[in-house]
Amino acid sequence: MFNFEHRFETLTPISPWILAPRGATQVGAPATETRPDPRRLAETVQGRVAVVTGGATGLGRATALEFAQRGTAVGINYVDLPDRDVAEQALLTETAIRALGVPVYCAKCDVRQRDDVEKFVTTVRERLGGVHLIVNIASHQAFRPGFGIANYAASKAALIGLTRSAAVDLGPSSINVNAVAPGFVKTDLLSTLPREVLERAEHESVLGRVAEPEDVARVIVFLCSEGARHITGQVIVVDGGLTLAS
Repeated sequence: MFNFEHRFETLTPISPWILAPRGATQVGAPATETRPDPRRLAETVQGRVAVVTGGATGLGRATALEFAQRGTAVGINYVDLPDRDVAEQALLTETAIRALGVPVYCAKCDVRQRDDVEKFVTTVRERLGGVHLIVNIASHQAFRPGFGIANYAASKAALIGLTRSAAVDLGPSSINVNAVAPGFVKTDLLSTLPREVLERAEHESVLGRVAEPEDVARVIVFLCSEGARHITGQVIVVDGGLTLAS
């Protein structure tokens, strides 16, 4: 995920330990600093604009709603899929976000098509007032791929490489770039897998369970907050310890 906001607000009132002037410290006296209120750090996504790719369903939907609950305007996209009415699900997600009282823009957009992406982002900027945060998701399959998913695992590994390279390129502009790599998450996609796959994942997870979408969404929102302002180029694995069994 890209946190563009830090480019424009490297020093903000949210970070009083940076802005507060230091007084003269007496010799032998302990140096002290004003520390930020953790509750205020959690609120620093309020008033920003987040783009959540694939935000109509599953983990993307949970992430979009988590942002909206923190007062973040949200742009979400979707694509048509065989045997699934994604447009209807997108409308339900859009309605749920509006009910939280924050602006939202939802549109069909295939991220594989450059023209589609440019049109979508331009419209988000016009309607919501900018783009501060962009969210897309890696996967634990980049580290521990299963059988028959070479294309999926390769795409997620590429996303991790993009994350680290972009962090190096964009760091001088105070733009944070991180990735979240979930394990198995309780979404509609998970229900299509054989039952034995889910049982094995639960058994091999250190915590003995599969993640709820909100478990991952909260980590994503944290990485986009001021509380994570000094974290960049990292891949945060949220899999309940599943990859520890490797």
